[in-house]
Amino acid sequence: MQNQAVAAYQQVAKQTASPTEREAELLTKSAQRLQKVRDDWDGSYAELAHALKFTNSLWGILLAAVASKESPLPDNIRQNVANLGIFVLSRIVEIQLDPMPQKLDAIININRELAAGLRANPSE
Repeated sequence: MQNQAVAAYQQVAKQTASPTEREAELLTKSAQRLQKVRDDWDGSYAELAHALKFTNSLWGILLAAVASKESPLPDNIRQNVANLGIFVLSRIVEIQLDPMPQKLDAIININRELAAGLRANPSE
């Protein structure tokens, strides 16, 4: 199923922007959604659940892409992205079990920094 998600993601990215640009856009969108939830924290978990679901899906796709044999990234970068992805996914579970706004900070920062890095050093 993740292979289908990766294939769909790659197809959309080809049509709209370079894959690197699209990844940066999606990471930024995730960070913005999480930041909005953090800024408007009120104990309502509907928006939190939507933002976490989006972020979880995004990182699932990113992890599948770096794990793919077809990934053009060097092994050390693939491993670093995989480590970040594992951290993000585990933090999402922590937040779902015990929601606190400050727990969002690490994911927001990772998404922003990775997006900035992608924009500064496009691979294409």
